[in-house]
Amino acid sequence: NIPQLILSIVDVAAAIFLIAVVLLQSGKSAGLSGAIAGVPGQDLDAKLAKLTKWVAIGFVVITFVMCLL
Repeated sequence: NIPQLILSIVDVAAAIFLIAVVLLQSGKSAGLSGAIAGVPGQDLDAKLAKLTKWVAIGFVVITFVMCLL
Protein backbone atom coordinates (compact mmCIF):
# COMPACT_ATOMS: atom_id res chain seq x y z
CA ASN A 1 0.00 0.00 0.00
CA ILE A 2 1.83 3.08 -1.31
CA PRO A 3 0.01 5.83 0.67
CA GLN A 4 0.60 3.99 3.93
CA LEU A 5 4.30 3.55 3.08
CA ILE A 6 4.67 7.26 2.30
CA LEU A 7 2.89 8.22 5.54
CA SER A 8 5.13 5.86 7.49
CA ILE A 9 8.27 7.42 6.04
CA VAL A 10 7.00 10.95 6.74
CA ASP A 11 5.98 9.90 10.26
CA VAL A 12 9.44 8.52 11.06
CA ALA A 13 11.09 11.64 9.61
CA ALA A 14 8.80 13.87 11.69
CA ALA A 15 9.61 11.86 14.83
CA ILE A 16 13.36 12.19 14.27
CA PHE A 17 13.01 15.91 13.49
CA LEU A 18 10.87 16.40 16.62
CA ILE A 19 13.52 14.73 18.77
CA ALA A 20 16.23 16.94 17.25
CA VAL A 21 14.25 20.15 17.76
CA VAL A 22 13.48 19.29 21.38
CA LEU A 23 17.13 18.52 22.07
CA LEU A 24 18.21 21.86 20.54
CA GLN A 25 16.11 23.86 22.98
CA SER A 26 17.73 25.28 26.08
CA GLY A 27 16.50 24.24 29.49
CA LYS A 28 14.13 26.32 31.59
CA SER A 29 16.86 26.88 34.18
CA ALA A 30 18.82 28.89 31.61
CA GLY A 31 15.92 31.31 31.26
CA LEU A 32 16.49 33.28 34.46
CA SER A 33 20.24 33.63 34.04
CA GLY A 34 19.73 34.49 30.37
CA ALA A 35 17.23 37.21 31.29
CA ILE A 36 19.70 38.74 33.76
CA ALA A 37 22.72 38.45 31.46
CA GLY A 38 20.81 39.48 28.35
CA VAL A 39 21.54 36.45 26.17
CA PRO A 40 20.75 37.27 22.50
CA GLY A 41 19.53 33.73 21.71
CA GLN A 42 16.07 34.25 23.17
CA ASP A 43 14.49 34.80 19.76
CA LEU A 44 15.96 31.47 18.63
CA ASP A 45 14.37 29.78 21.64
CA ALA A 46 10.99 31.27 20.72
CA LYS A 47 11.34 30.07 17.12
CA LEU A 48 12.35 26.59 18.26
CA ALA A 49 9.36 26.43 20.62
CA LYS A 50 7.01 27.40 17.79
CA LEU A 51 8.65 24.88 15.45
CA THR A 52 8.36 22.17 18.09
CA LYS A 53 4.66 22.87 18.49
CA TRP A 54 3.93 22.60 14.77
CA VAL A 55 6.08 19.51 14.23
CA ALA A 56 4.38 17.80 17.19
CA ILE A 57 0.93 18.66 15.82
CA GLY A 58 1.91 17.31 12.40
CA PHE A 59 3.31 14.15 13.94
CA VAL A 60 0.09 13.50 15.88
CA VAL A 61 -2.09 14.17 12.83
CA ILE A 62 -0.02 11.88 10.59
CA THR A 63 -0.07 9.13 13.23
CA PHE A 64 -3.84 9.48 13.61
CA VAL A 65 -4.36 9.27 9.85
CA MET A 66 -2.19 6.16 9.74
CA CYS A 67 -4.35 4.56 12.42
CA LEU A 68 -7.47 5.26 10.36
CA LEU A 69 -5.94 3.62 7.30
